[in-house]
Amino acid sequence: MEQIDFVLNINLRGTLDLIRQCLPHMINVKPLPPDGERGVLILVSSSAAFDGQPGQVAYSASKGAIASLTLPLSRDLARYGIRAVTIAPSLFESAMTAMLSEKARKSLERVMEFPVRAGKPEEFAALVRQSIENSMLNGTVLRLDGAMRMPSKM
Repeated sequence: MEQIDFVLNINLRGTLDLIRQCLPHMINVKPLPPDGERGVLILVSSSAAFDGQPGQVAYSASKGAIASLTLPLSRDLARYGIRAVTIAPSLFESAMTAMLSEKARKSLERVMEFPVRAGKPEEFAALVRQSIENSMLNGTVLRLDGAMRMPSKM
């Protein structure tokens, strides 16, 4: 339970606490025309929320919770003109994934559809920008995974 609490505290409680701290400021922003929007919360889930691997119960649960809270959060915040969008990436180039063993990386590459590579930070950033600029993106979870589905075994 200690390990589960650790992961849930970082990924889920940390996200909820950040939302809690941001909302009073966002609610007081002057609404922007034409729709009266005050901003967008962009949350980060993971493809593991949908197809986690063995050993990822806590991680998948925490990221699944973030995906699950996106729509009700957007409904709660609609009256304030605040949107909620969640991005669920798969394997992306990062300091953390740079530590993957060659065996793990090859196993993941075998289940990639297209492109057959880890995502790039600028591709993630482009979706963040689109989520900010496109007011119709609200209450949704966007998989950013090149059709990759995590294997049940490495």
